[in-house]
Amino acid sequence: MPTNADLNKAAIAKKDEFYTQLTDIEKEMKYYTNHFKDQVIFCNCDDPETSNFWKYFELNFDRFGLKELIATHYETDKPSYKIELIRDINNDGVIDKKDIIKTQLRQNGDFRSPECIEILKKADIVITNPPFSLFREYIAQLIEYNKKFIIIGNLNALHYKEIFPLIKDNKVWLGKSITNGDREFRVPDNYPLNASGWRIDKEGIKYIRVKGVRWFTNLEYDTRFEDLILYKHYTPKDYPKYVNYDAIEVSKVTDIPVDYYGKMGVPDTFLQKYNPSQFEIIGYGRGDFLPEIECVPQRFIEEYRAIGGKGHITSGMKTLCFYKDGKPTFPFSRIIIKRK
Repeated sequence: MPTNADLNKAAIAKKDEFYTQLTDIEKEMKYYTNHFKDQVIFCNCDDPETSNFWKYFELNFDRFGLKELIATHYETDKPSYKIELIRDINNDGVIDKKDIIKTQLRQNGDFRSPECIEILKKADIVITNPPFSLFREYIAQLIEYNKKFIIIGNLNALHYKEIFPLIKDNKVWLGKSITNGDREFRVPDNYPLNASGWRIDKEGIKYIRVKGVRWFTNLEYDTRFEDLILYKHYTPKDYPKYVNYDAIEVSKVTDIPVDYYGKMGVPDTFLQKYNPSQFEIIGYGRGDFLPEIECVPQRFIEEYRAIGGKGHITSGMKTLCFYKDGKPTFPFSRIIIKRK
């Protein structure tokens, strides 16, 4: 009989079962086609029979000159299978269904299983939609095995202590095609439709919309090193300094001043425009990421409460704060950067 822990794991796995739309895959992959020739691509969080990642690379296998395409299917409580498309394995000179091999796995297809790790070791590029709830662990595995990857995740992952240092050290960056808004994912028939945005199409297929979705990768694409065009000029009035850290507040990426070379706090959306040749990332605007930030002064907290501030702010907290038009203000999320 399954334990409560087993049932919880199964419930989490089902909630993570999102299928990326083919159009979203096509829009992103076009920036990396020069990386695919003679490569083994592994989709290790996919049901090959329904996955659009498998469908996309199967359709483009010959055009991209892939060496091999592999996908593994996950089952919660029983052995699963893998599917491989191998270049002309039957020597008939044609890439077709005869080159596809379906093999039973001994384990359940979890990306962390020893069996899937052995497949990972021989792969060149991993491309998939990993479980959002396991994103930290998933990225850590890719880094451990020194894999190239293009994966989809949530923008909130930038704030994970396991992820942000990789962004800061230029080991991981955001993809090209998604810069704002939400994205629609197909979900299983038994998925509860309690998201803010959802629909059921005429064939009864369920979809939900997920906010803050982004591509994460460590493969270069042509426009990553384009300079962000700056046109605003620095004035102390327009760019207040933080009370507890030596940097200025820049509330919009388009407002980064052209003539300021000190430290600046910018929104997370900066990473979509980040050119590592133009800017340096110093840290993330919270004490556990940036020890130099001082605690929020008690006087500042009292002033914030006096004007009706409701945020969860306590003495001893190390988070950025500043005065905006004379009022105590806490920015939602800031990345500290500096011009090169």
